[in-house]
Amino acid sequence: MTEQQPYELVRRYPHFELRRYPGYVVAETKVAATFDRAGNMAFRRLFNYISGSNSTRGKLAMTAPVIQEPGSPQKLAMTAPVLQSGSLAGKGGPAEYVVAFVLPAGVTAETAPVPADPAVTVRAVPGSLAAVLRFSGSGSAAAFERRNSGLQAALTLAGLTPVGPPRFARFDPPFKPWFLRRNEVVQDVQEPVDAAG
Repeated sequence: MTEQQPYELVRRYPHFELRRYPGYVVAETKVAATFDRAGNMAFRRLFNYISGSNSTRGKLAMTAPVIQEPGSPQKLAMTAPVLQSGSLAGKGGPAEYVVAFVLPAGVTAETAPVPADPAVTVRAVPGSLAAVLRFSGSGSAAAFERRNSGLQAALTLAGLTPVGPPRFARFDPPFKPWFLRRNEVVQDVQEPVDAAG
């Protein structure tokens, strides 16, 4: 069974979960593509890295999810599992996305093998508080945009403030039937101020 990125459930809301993620390490790569093609374009590079295209020629276990998020010209966007992020506004044309594999628990940025491909980097990601909307089915740009719009509206109603861009997490391989696939929209949020404090 594929290792899942750990988290602590903080609270369930009607339309999302509030989760606390501990710090983790990712292997990531940046691609210029449409939202729908970015994950496929990046997958081979990242898969090669965990399959031994690295300084130790050692294999790393595959974890879930794969994270995709928008790229940034000044710094790499924050990621988690295999995640995808990027601007959905230009969903028809190419944009820059960062796609990442979350490395197995226990692997640190210092102990992770160095990627043989210079387009792949290893980075530590600090822990965060995040609102997560889980859904089944297609991981298309339209599906993520619809779910992200709903999540952002639910955050406003809950009085939570988003921090940074949303991340898109895919948990299943491409050969799994689309209607059985698990996906999530992950949005970091500010720590709520304790009214009693």
